[in-house]
Amino acid sequence: MRMGMVGLGRMGANMAQRLMRAGHEVVGHARRRATVDSFMAEGGLGAYTLADLIDKLPAPRVVWCMVPAATVDALLTELVPLLAAGDIVVDGGNSFYQDDICRARELASKGLHYVDVGTSGGVWGGERGYCLMIGGEPSIMPVLDPVFRALAPGTTAAAPTPGRVAGQGSADLGYLHCGPHGAGHFVKMVHNGIEYGLMAAYAEGLNILKSAGVGAAAHGQDAETAPLRHPEHFQYDFNIAEVAELWRRGSVVSSWLLDLTAAALHDSPDLSGFAGRVADSGEGRWTVQAAVEEGVPAPVITAALYARFGSRGHADFADRVLAAMRYQFGGHVEKG
Repeated sequence: MRMGMVGLGRMGANMAQRLMRAGHEVVGHARRRATVDSFMAEGGLGAYTLADLIDKLPAPRVVWCMVPAATVDALLTELVPLLAAGDIVVDGGNSFYQDDICRARELASKGLHYVDVGTSGGVWGGERGYCLMIGGEPSIMPVLDPVFRALAPGTTAAAPTPGRVAGQGSADLGYLHCGPHGAGHFVKMVHNGIEYGLMAAYAEGLNILKSAGVGAAAHGQDAETAPLRHPEHFQYDFNIAEVAELWRRGSVVSSWLLDLTAAALHDSPDLSGFAGRVADSGEGRWTVQAAVEEGVPAPVITAALYARFGSRGHADFADRVLAAMRYQFGGHVEKG
């Protein structure tokens, strides 16, 4: 199949390369001419404009968009007038699922098909394959099935679930039609919310291990310092990188996320290259909002989201207010 890929960043370029290795032809477009040149140098077909991209695709055209969620509507404003009835637009980024519903309705009025695909795999997906969570019209899925199969990791990514009949669904391969428009990004949204919680749990646990030698440090004895009742109980000096490596083997908390954490700690045991400011690209917020609307408790994901806000300094004023109140009511002076 020949298809278009709009967006040749960390995800889009790797996805295009994986598709080409599977025998598909990919026409790539990016805003920067140099990016398109680099893509062509690696064996892809290039298009410096969206019009050129469309001209190089056979009908019905398939255009896969891998751009930031905030830029999808602007892209569609340029792209849609160039398309013809029957063409398919795929949004493989991290769009808000409610936006998908609106976009699908608008494109359908023009005879176009819209498919939302939550894509997980990160920068390693080019090698490992991508987990694809798909929303859209069921009738379009067979057209795109060869693309999904090429991008997905396949059956070797995980052992069969005990008791499950092998090959009974595409989930075994790493992709799944989850439901109508917006369903793919809804599932990916919750996937990323879970990711927030998992990351926070690993980070907090390793931080507790790192601080387990607090009993060997000198402690002030004053009204501002909570006493350490039994410093002899906190005399450990754990090698955090080795503990992470240990947990990768046979532990119930082993995971690919832990594998990546162990790799980071091996490269830099004190993680000195990181300032600790953790971004959130929206999916965690949307997951918490969905939980509120559904009346479903999600305390772990919510706490992990708020921790990310705090990591970027957004709790600084609140912390100063707390310190000021303690000073006002008790004369308490800040301590480190």
